[in-house]
Amino acid sequence: VQLQASGGGLVQTGESLRLSCEASHLPFDEYAAAWFRQGPGKEREGVSCIGGSGIDTYYADSVKGRFAISRDNARNTVYLQMNDLKPEDTGVYSCATIRSDGWTSGGYYCEWTDVGTRGLGTLVTVSS
Repeated sequence: VQLQASGGGLVQTGESLRLSCEASHLPFDEYAAAWFRQGPGKEREGVSCIGGSGIDTYYADSVKGRFAISRDNARNTVYLQMNDLKPEDTGVYSCATIRSDGWTSGGYYCEWTDVGTRGLGTLVTVSS
């Protein structure tokens, strides 16, 4: 089982990047998928997740309205479109499958700690 993130780079404030994460050797569409990031000196945080069908999505407040998650199960790939990037978005972005997700009165959620497989990350640097 392998996940490989790509698409990171160095951009300026306000610019965009599109990250991709391709999965191999697993039934990808059976799992929710999530993007995490870890900034310099910070703990890893969940940024966004998407249900197995691609319909349900969740965004952290810090990226809501700027980032968009999507997936193509035929390609075993999940994407993260990042627009209007800010210096505080800088970090290593990684993807993972999530084994537990669902709905509450507050909306769709992913259980960030119930990670199935985590891939290597890709570095995003946003300069001011």
